Amino acid sequence: MALPLVITAAVMAFAWPAGRISPRDVPVGIVGTGSASQHAVEALTRAKPGAFDFHLYADRQAARSAIKNRDAYGAFAISGHSITVFKATAASSSVAQLLTEVGQQLADKATQQIAQRKAAGAHSPARAHKHAAAEPGAVRPGAVQQKAARPGAASADASVPILLKAIDVVPVAAEDPRGAVFSSTVFPLTICGILIGAFVAMARGLVRSRHRVLTLLVACAVAALGVNLVAQGFLGALPHHHVATWAILSLDLLSISATAAGVIRLLGPGGLGLSAAVMVFVGNAFSGATSAPEMLPKGVGHIGQWLPPGAGASLLRDTTYFDGNSGAGHLAVLALWSVCGLTAVMFGHWVTGKPRGTQPGVTASGELLPALPGSGEILSVRRHAHAHARRHDGDG
Repeated sequence: MALPLVITAAVMAFAWPAGRISPRDVPVGIVGTGSASQHAVEALTRAKPGAFDFHLYADRQAARSAIKNRDAYGAFAISGHSITVFKATAASSSVAQLLTEVGQQLADKATQQIAQRKAAGAHSPARAHKHAAAEPGAVRPGAVQQKAARPGAASADASVPILLKAIDVVPVAAEDPRGAVFSSTVFPLTICGILIGAFVAMARGLVRSRHRVLTLLVACAVAALGVNLVAQGFLGALPHHHVATWAILSLDLLSISATAAGVIRLLGPGGLGLSAAVMVFVGNAFSGATSAPEMLPKGVGHIGQWLPPGAGASLLRDTTYFDGNSGAGHLAVLALWSVCGLTAVMFGHWVTGKPRGTQPGVTASGELLPALPGSGEILSVRRHAHAHARRHDGDG
């Protein structure tokens, strides 16, 4: 019964956040404090309550700076003739597409309101009274043509739409226009980190704790270099700050592998299952790497950012595209998990009471564990035979 429950929980952990993706307090900027901007905020608040967290910026340059500093995912600049959407596909392709759609909705609604105002002005009571006061039969030359032309003119004015312009402030790499390679690069790091940690924790050749720590550091650095060569050198998905990107990939792998090795050191082989459950089924599923943490259900995005997969994906994005802006918190999370994991690897034997270098099923002297119940007689006979042989050797 346990296995079906585990499988059901694993599917639930991945499918539930994916099925509930929707904007929740996404930081978005509004340029200016005019009536048009206020009407836009009110319209978005009514149409999508709780979807956006609005920030006001004095001008367009301030909005662009906020996007580059990771203070906002995008911004709307609204004028009498156009709506400009500032977005950053590098921050999240899903949010960038959402902002473009919202901007188009605002433009369509503004065009419709202008058309309604023009239609109401053309049929106002004052104009109707003026036409009724005209003498019957007094038709001026060209009046028929003017009457026929006026509806067309009003229609032409009303048909002029509010233009929508979308500006990508921080675009994603041209070789990865949808960010699929980025997310595909991040997810396997979790499984690879757990495999490295399990190997280091269970390897019989690594006797001393410092050897395990050194192996973790070297393995993560080499593996991160290989990931960077594939993701950027072959696929072009990590286009900037190559050395810093390699360092972040190494730290991401270290935080996962050190945690797995430390938990295995403390709990034995059962720690491998616990590490996999937390890092893969919770960490990967709640990371928001394919969308954004603000697009996940309430609380889920925050949990994901406190685990290495989510913090690593966000820090990698901040480093690669945003010069490390807003990455200090994610860096602290990865460093904390790494330090805790390495500490457990170094000093876990003090907690468990096992001498250094021992493996599960092996005593400190290297002898096998006692035989199963019922085999004591055979064991005593073998020990007696060895003792008798040693006495005869001494006599000889």
